[in-house]
Amino acid sequence: MTAPTPSRPEREVILLIDDAPDTVRMIAEALDEAGYTVLVATDGATALKRLERITPDAVLLDACMPGMDGFETCRRLKQAAGMATVPVIFMTGLAETERLVEGLSAGGVDYLVKPVVPDELVARLQAHLRVSRQMNAAMQGRGETPVPAAPALPNPLTQREMDVLGWVARGKTNRDVAEILGMSPRTVNKHLEHIYEKLGVETRTAAVAQFARLARP
Repeated sequence: MTAPTPSRPEREVILLIDDAPDTVRMIAEALDEAGYTVLVATDGATALKRLERITPDAVLLDACMPGMDGFETCRRLKQAAGMATVPVIFMTGLAETERLVEGLSAGGVDYLVKPVVPDELVARLQAHLRVSRQMNAAMQGRGETPVPAAPALPNPLTQREMDVLGWVARGKTNRDVAEILGMSPRTVNKHLEHIYEKLGVETRTAAVAQFARLARP
């Protein structure tokens, strides 16, 4: 059972960076259930590309990845505009915990030992997001520029993909969407696969959560 989710005006965006499919799936589902929108990157370079579209509210980062490791990824993330007060939580195996000093020096605020326990993950994430919101509010009170809320996304979807996602957001099943739009259920599935890939999400709920932003004028 996941920890209770505080009331938020809009789903906060978590950038999940990990190259292990099973870990990504488990964490994405846990965060979805807790009321967050999850963007996924499987390596550091992809994570940096994600920042061109959106500033996340928090980052969950695998410490050990091929190519650019988590520590270098964290340093580069922290150099990006708007990322100074965004909490970065490392995820690490027991064999790597001695290197977490490097992770904290790179800009991380906390770490979780794998295999990650969903309840612990959500509880720690909520605590760090609360601190981040308080920090941004204090900065705004002093007339400083806070970390911006997640902006409206440049829309990477085609009009047909927006049509499909729009009906999914209204609670329609794939079969319903197929009948409404005059296509086969298989074609609806293909459109959804492309939507997930373009938005960097793993679940139907996370895709739907982005629909309102994508549909903004």
